[in-house]
Amino acid sequence: MLLAYSLCGAQTSAPDSTQKNLRFSILGGPGYTPDFGVLLGGSALFTFSTNPKDTELKRSVVPIGFAYIFNGGINLISKPQLFFNHDHFRVFGQFIYKNTYDNYYGVGYETNKNRLRGKETTEFRNHALQLNPIFLFRMKASDFFVGPLVDITSDNMEEVSAGVSNDQDYIEQGGSAYKLYLFNVGLGIDISYDTRDMPANAYSGLLFDFKLTNYGKYFGGDMNYTNLTLEYRQFTKLEFIGERKSLGWMLQSKNSFGDVPLTRMPFIGSPFDLRGYYLGQYRDHSAQLALIEYRNMFNSKRNDLLGRLINRLGFATWGGVGFIGPDIASIEGVLPNFGAGLRIEVQPRMNFRVDVGNNPVNGNTLVYFNMTEAF
Repeated sequence: MLLAYSLCGAQTSAPDSTQKNLRFSILGGPGYTPDFGVLLGGSALFTFSTNPKDTELKRSVVPIGFAYIFNGGINLISKPQLFFNHDHFRVFGQFIYKNTYDNYYGVGYETNKNRLRGKETTEFRNHALQLNPIFLFRMKASDFFVGPLVDITSDNMEEVSAGVSNDQDYIEQGGSAYKLYLFNVGLGIDISYDTRDMPANAYSGLLFDFKLTNYGKYFGGDMNYTNLTLEYRQFTKLEFIGERKSLGWMLQSKNSFGDVPLTRMPFIGSPFDLRGYYLGQYRDHSAQLALIEYRNMFNSKRNDLLGRLINRLGFATWGGVGFIGPDIASIEGVLPNFGAGLRIEVQPRMNFRVDVGNNPVNGNTLVYFNMTEAF
């Protein structure tokens, strides 16, 4: 069993006041993760309204995860949710920068399952950048949103181990004994139907999301391929149990077609879905998952310091399963998953989470530290 742990340092939070539009929370300190090893890192959360006079407008959310890895490297990730003009215009997406040691397990269930993780088999230095903004426009007075997206990725695999340099897919995409560089640009469309009360931590509502992105040499990239993602999420309050209790579930299908870079193939396992699998450990041209999660925040009737502390705490527990294969009709592997986590409310309806997830296939248990909920 592999177990990650972390020691969190001080929290800094702006005063919760109607006079303060910008609120921020920071949690950090030294720690260890199985993906990156010993590190100094944490999470920051910024929330604000793009129009403080509009009391109905959802607050924009900018979570940032950051880590300095002591064996040499840095990792930054942000998944902003920005709301403008009475929620008639949104900017979502993700922005990732990493320059650290990583692992590549090959392509396909059997390869992924049986390839031993290590310095001679899977390790390489990953110098990667992704800029993926999504611009969504509300369709009249409905809950439908439509808009363009851009996805720019730069992947530089350096200092590759013998196991990576001898991988057939790595060789076919032009990898040498020393490195593989892949640059790709994609343009696409996002169509969504969204009734969630708060996208960053929904108690009720649902989301249907369709993304189609085409990548081509005609955009200046290295490869021609297409990504198709379908996603359904729904949330319901469990008021018969008490306040701030909810149940959420998600179905997701990620599919790629054409000459897909191995660094950008659909994969199972991340801090935002099946927690317990190493990031990118299971990848192929098609990945599907189903996940259900129960979320429970505690409610104390005490008005003292202890009561306020209890009201900031909660927990979540989940179970799910993933599937990967060369296409959606050819499933080669089943990936069960379950886990539980602690929730600490750092701002109203905004939680810092510590999740412990199990991977029964490989016998791993991993721990994750993030701002906002997994989905």
